[in-house]
Amino acid sequence: MTQLSINTTQNVNIVFTAATVGDRILACLADWLIKIAYMILVYYTIFVYSGLMEQLDKMDNWSAGAIIVVCYLPVVFYTLVFESWLEGQTWGKRLLKIKVVKIDGYQASFSDYLVRWFFRLVDLMMFNGLIAVICVSVSKKSQRLGDMAAGTSVITLKSKVNISHTILEDIGSEYVPTYPLVIKLSDNDIRIIKETFNNAIGRHDFETVSKLVNKVETVSGIRNQSGNNSDFLRTIIKDYNFYTRGN
Repeated sequence: MTQLSINTTQNVNIVFTAATVGDRILACLADWLIKIAYMILVYYTIFVYSGLMEQLDKMDNWSAGAIIVVCYLPVVFYTLVFESWLEGQTWGKRLLKIKVVKIDGYQASFSDYLVRWFFRLVDLMMFNGLIAVICVSVSKKSQRLGDMAAGTSVITLKSKVNISHTILEDIGSEYVPTYPLVIKLSDNDIRIIKETFNNAIGRHDFETVSKLVNKVETVSGIRNQSGNNSDFLRTIIKDYNFYTRGN
């Protein structure tokens, strides 16, 4: 699987796993099932049962066409609306647990989703989506043309969760904490610290570890007493577990 390294606004690298081509195709198919269900519902409830179909036959082509377009506009703008509303997800993407993110660490904006939506005309509508499949498969960041233009990619939110993926640490009953000020941090802070630290150590990226230490010191007011950045971060995580666990 392709790994995406995103540099956040705090200058800290966080590694995500790019969504597979298969997941993206399945999400697209799920979205199309929703769209088709909507079109069938509109056809029978608005056009057939309400008698609107007979009225359309009596109208000129422009008027009838305008009414049909308005009724089916939600299908056209489905992806744009839901990606904007659900912060990078449609219902299909939510089902497959994938999400659109910016590759520079910022939250994707409406303009980014708009660019991605516009490029669907090329990526997905031409050659039955073959262009999108090829681009995602060969690009380093698993991007289709719309992603390249918008500066986004699609990541997977799936994970095999174990203790190494949570803020939990097995510290034992005899553990003695070092940094009481660690309680100024939140669960989310510790999760990000642990994930970033583990990813950096796995890549032997000690520059990121150093930046992470500086960020922790700035936010919490704690000073590294060990002199070793890795030991300091491990202690921070364990201390947080000590002070926040239920006794």
